[in-house]
Amino acid sequence: MENHLKSLRNKNNISQDELASILKVSRQTINSIETGKFDPSLKLVMKMTRYFKVDLEKIFVFEDND
Repeated sequence: MENHLKSLRNKNNISQDELASILKVSRQTINSIETGKFDPSLKLVMKMTRYFKVDLEKIFVFEDND
């Protein structure tokens, strides 16, 4: 799943470490999400949308290739 987490994080001038601490995950988790190696749980996605105060579609792009 494609995402815009890195650009949103940079726009808000927050490091991977800072975001990880806020969301209570590791920096490696944030990096893995940003690079598309890991799709986060719904719980983590909800924490992200609440923190950035944006809709889900502002962070994640779902492409249905079926």
